Amino acid sequence: MAEGRKQQSRGKIKKYRKPINLNIGMIIFAAIFIYVVICVFMYFRTSHVVKYEVKEGLLATNNMYRSVVIRDETVVNADTAGYVNYYAREGERVGVGNLVYTIDETGSLNAYLEDMGQGENTLSEKELAEFRSEIVNFMHGFDSRDYESTYDFKHSLKNTVLKLASNNMLDSISGMNGTDGTTNIVNFCYAPETGIVSYWTDGYEDLTADEVTKDIFDDKKYEKRQLMSNELVGAGDPAYKISTDENWSIVIPIDPERGAEMVEEQYIKVRFLKNQYEAWGKVKLLHNGDGNSYLQLSFTNSMVNFVSERFLDVELILNEETGLKIPNSSIVEKEFFLVPDEFVSVEEKDGQNGVHRQSYEEDGDITVEFVPMDLYSHDDESGKYYLDNSILDAGDILYKTDGQETFVVSERATLIGVYNVNKGYADFKQINILYQNDEYAIVKANTKYGLNVYDYIVLDASTVSDDQFINE
Repeated sequence: MAEGRKQQSRGKIKKYRKPINLNIGMIIFAAIFIYVVICVFMYFRTSHVVKYEVKEGLLATNNMYRSVVIRDETVVNADTAGYVNYYAREGERVGVGNLVYTIDETGSLNAYLEDMGQGENTLSEKELAEFRSEIVNFMHGFDSRDYESTYDFKHSLKNTVLKLASNNMLDSISGMNGTDGTTNIVNFCYAPETGIVSYWTDGYEDLTADEVTKDIFDDKKYEKRQLMSNELVGAGDPAYKISTDENWSIVIPIDPERGAEMVEEQYIKVRFLKNQYEAWGKVKLLHNGDGNSYLQLSFTNSMVNFVSERFLDVELILNEETGLKIPNSSIVEKEFFLVPDEFVSVEEKDGQNGVHRQSYEEDGDITVEFVPMDLYSHDDESGKYYLDNSILDAGDILYKTDGQETFVVSERATLIGVYNVNKGYADFKQINILYQNDEYAIVKANTKYGLNVYDYIVLDASTVSDDQFINE
């Protein structure tokens, strides 16, 4: 039996439990861990005050537009069929009776002149200068995104070459004076009126500003035809165009609200991106038949600079306001009491602004106490200061410094401002908004009750309250 008990005791083996050995190090570690967990939890549960440094700036707005050119232009058609040769350069002003082009009815003139040794010509310094001017103007206004303009330049340069050759040809024709009957087959065509000539058509010559629609700006539907020297034309075909009026305009699509704002300006400065030329345009808002709004900008000069263009990329140079740039999230409205100037005084001891307010002592006697107050703004028209409504109460009685006249606090008004945190707490500062978009506002700098550059303000005004201390 003793052996059985011995075997039974051997079968029951109990695990030894090591006693918990607490020491001061473990207690401190646990306390620190719990503190960190609480801090992290509170960090994510509380709203955080983010500072924003006030800097000078302006609001960038997209003032780039593609415009269609409206001008007074007349297409002059050829009277007879034949090969055309031009003698006036594109964009050149011609007078009544000036030679513009000739029509070679048989096409034998070129062959005749080659036989006479006129096939090759040298250019004078004046003619070379004309080439240089065209090339420089093209290089200055070239945009790789508008590569099609290269073809217009090609045609313009080719016309210049042919025009110079035609001038030499004209001298030869004049020298022949009818020899071999050559001049009998050449028709001389003269300008019917004074104007600027151009050698292209696009079907928009009679377009008016109130006929502009969205489809006109579709490049896929636009077709421009260049009129070239030495080309065969039929009787009644377009020979050239002449523009007789320096008054011209451009039309751009515009948002109705933005267009209404621009109309108030009456005149807007326009920069033409092709050559960086700037001009003032008279503004007119159009509501055309397609249901869209358009802005017409009219000019009284410089039409000749763009006589070869139907569409122009322009920038509207508006009166962009510069000042202190602040986010809209910082802006807040706050209510104040209005108190007349004569009831606001300055304490002689420390120069602190404040008011003299009626108060009562413990025994019920009436007394007057000086209450320091910050001045948040001043209305020059009414002659009243904006004072903090957290210090004054409606019904408070104020006294003049030098008399017994009283004023009862009651009138309220609101100011737009931000919370300045330079002093370590949320201090309201009035702002004067000059311009505002969806994200930022430009406010007037260096005002008496406002902000200065490099001030720090609260980024989100909803995260603080008046006079709240701001932790670094």
